[in-house]
Amino acid sequence: MSAPRDAEIHKDVQATTPVLFLLASGPWLLHQNYYGNVLKTFADLQTNACVTPATLVPKYIRETLKNVHEDVTSRYYGCGLVVPERLENCQILDLGCGSGRDCYMLSQLVGEKGHVTGIDMTKAQVEVAKTFLEYHMKKFGFQAPNVTFIHGCIEKLAEAGAHQESYDIAVSNCVINLVPNKEQVLREVYNTLKYGGELYFSDVYANLEVPEDIKLHKVLWGECLGGALYWKDLAIIAQKIGFCPPRLVTASLITVQNKELESVLGDCRFVSATFRLFKLPKTGQTKRCQAVYKGGITGHEKELIFDANFTFKEGEAVEVDGDTAAVLKNSRFAQDFLFTPVGALLPAAPSCSGLESKDIITDPFKLAEESDKAKPRHAPDGAGGCCGKKKSC
Repeated sequence: MSAPRDAEIHKDVQATTPVLFLLASGPWLLHQNYYGNVLKTFADLQTNACVTPATLVPKYIRETLKNVHEDVTSRYYGCGLVVPERLENCQILDLGCGSGRDCYMLSQLVGEKGHVTGIDMTKAQVEVAKTFLEYHMKKFGFQAPNVTFIHGCIEKLAEAGAHQESYDIAVSNCVINLVPNKEQVLREVYNTLKYGGELYFSDVYANLEVPEDIKLHKVLWGECLGGALYWKDLAIIAQKIGFCPPRLVTASLITVQNKELESVLGDCRFVSATFRLFKLPKTGQTKRCQAVYKGGITGHEKELIFDANFTFKEGEAVEVDGDTAAVLKNSRFAQDFLFTPVGALLPAAPSCSGLESKDIITDPFKLAEESDKAKPRHAPDGAGGCCGKKKSC
């Protein structure tokens, strides 16, 4: 995609961010183009990209959201949450923070010794977020602020002031989708992460390389489909930059409710998916082993659903492949596991789940189809997925 086209998209995103999405530009400029003139309510949406099913929001997260000022919450127009586990004392970077709702939620989870940095390309949104900084620190009982907001673009993190190798975690909810140069964004994020850090993010993915006519279609771009990355390209880009192979967490099918748009899309299908990307030190190949979850992570004390392929129950030995072992041993999760050679007898681990008994799922479309078959008829309010799922909308 040419530089002039990139600049045009960048301008459109900043000028037309919807009341319906939490995007990189900030979600409350409602006066122009697609979102200002076409979308008035969720009923006007032509796809379900922003109302895809999601998982139940854990109680500990719901409690933190209650402490966020209503003026900040009211300016949050996305509805889902992208919240990884074990956040105590972490340094977090929130890509496309908008008015700061998630930053203030995360600041409670990292605690006074942790820190959250939110970046957004819309200056007015950043100013709104800053306005309530003192209020929230007092509300949380913190002696000093543990949240910083910066104005800038996520494809230019260093230029905006995000320091290299400074963050344990970066989070993003349907923001990378809106940037034409995905590789540049992921490279910038990689550079800002510490070794052992991760990018935990939700976005929209396509089942093939999105044709140019779809990319240039303003309605489809606005519906988060035109900028979708071919899901297989994520692994290629991640490997090129230096990330470990992407770990698929959740996925939901996206449907189109408009015959005209269906004809434009042709064979192109889409999912909303959450992935984890880890930046690990180069330590050589790690062998498969048994991992026993010690338990105790806030909100996941007895069971840790790490991704779509691995669920760890307290005290139970799970055989993991080399890639998974490397991630667990070299990330913030290392202290939460006991590692032993395959076949070792562990008194505290009466059973062992083996790799041979399961197929590793990497295809978000396969996972979405399986999830669609298993999901209840009415999904609860969500903690994952792309763009958000507000039940009241």
